[in-house]
Amino acid sequence: MLLGYARVSKADDQDTAAQVSALKAAGCTRVYEEKASGGRWDRPQLHRMLDQLREGDVIVVWKLDRLSRSLKDLLHILEKIDAAAANFRSLTEAIDTSAPAGRMMMQMLGSFAEFERAMVRERTRAGLKAAREQGRKGGRRSKLMPRQRAEILAMLADGRAGAEIARIFRVHRATISRIAAEARTVSPKTGAAPEAVAMEAAAEPLLSES
Repeated sequence: MLLGYARVSKADDQDTAAQVSALKAAGCTRVYEEKASGGRWDRPQLHRMLDQLREGDVIVVWKLDRLSRSLKDLLHILEKIDAAAANFRSLTEAIDTSAPAGRMMMQMLGSFAEFERAMVRERTRAGLKAAREQGRKGGRRSKLMPRQRAEILAMLADGRAGAEIARIFRVHRATISRIAAEARTVSPKTGAAPEAVAMEAAAEPLLSES
């Protein structure tokens, strides 16, 4: 049985009429229509079609990106089709997995996707290694400059409430607590009180500018 799948994005001011017409002309006895983003996996009609897929069935789409705009999801869908002993056909790209050329095309797509994943992993590892060698840690950069952190510590030493300081610097209350905790772990090593550490840190930019 030939099963058609027609999709347009919600943002598009279009309907599936043209796709449905092409799919029926190709011999589809049933067409599943959907209005959803091709990057989403939670598409009810797509899953309904995959759940009802039987051995020997062929899923037909007007164009490859109608099935999915994500290569990862596309390959996952094709694996489900293959697991059901069914086939896939795209009218525009003339891809048909029931033929040797179509199967080779799907294998090539899978190889390119795996190569891309391997390259991303390699670049990530190289970036983390370079950061470690330069003494940097992973994670987002702090929104606060060293001098601002010093001002926060000085305010805490003066008895200002953490919530008030958080509003002044437009950060979360937890950020103030974290800065205070870091100061408590640093000051015992230097033998200085937290407020002394704050004053010294605040003076550093001024000394460097003179």
